Amino acid sequence: MTSPAPAASAAWTGQVGAPTRMLLLRHGQTPLSVERRYSGHGDPELTDLGRAQVAGAAARLGGVAGIAAVLTSPLRRTRATAQAVAEATGAPLVVRDGLIETNFGDWDGLTFAQARDLDPDAHARWLGSQDVAPPGGESFAQVGERVTVERDAILAGYPGATVVVVSHVTPIKLLLQQALGAGPSILYRLHLDTASLSIADFYPDGGTSVRLVNDTSHLPT
Repeated sequence: MTSPAPAASAAWTGQVGAPTRMLLLRHGQTPLSVERRYSGHGDPELTDLGRAQVAGAAARLGGVAGIAAVLTSPLRRTRATAQAVAEATGAPLVVRDGLIETNFGDWDGLTFAQARDLDPDAHARWLGSQDVAPPGGESFAQVGERVTVERDAILAGYPGATVVVVSHVTPIKLLLQQALGAGPSILYRLHLDTASLSIADFYPDGGTSVRLVNDTSHLPT
């Protein structure tokens, strides 16, 4: 994979300075993702296909020069993904608790239908508002607050650098939402495959640019 130099490719958008480029990598496949179950703070391992996906992602990112760090959620599925990328790139691996997935509370491990049937009213309210949390869990608005804190910490810690951010569906969607300046509907309309790669640039003047979303060209067929 080759990427244009962050500062050299943004002149037409008017942003000033070199951005922090985030290579946003979702973890590889797990048994819960195969069965399309809510997978929050539960900690499943990768499947065999998930490990093959991770190998493909690591090989791709190993061709990117100058990666400053591989930042990862603390869960096993992300740490295993990040470890492979760190080995391929030679970049240091850093665990960042703020990159953890949404806490789905009582719905963790359930399918969409099972969660809906457990409490139809609560599930409908959750689908209708990012401010509503699953029973015992956290709302997307709450996740957004911690992801914003984490984003700002990354920008402060890695100014003008390229970092790999290994995380989960919701935090990656929220980072893309922030970079696009989009509304909350993106959380329900944007699809991210396991081990997919997205890229967002965050400039020191506050500008942003999304360069890639849900690319899976590196995955095994």
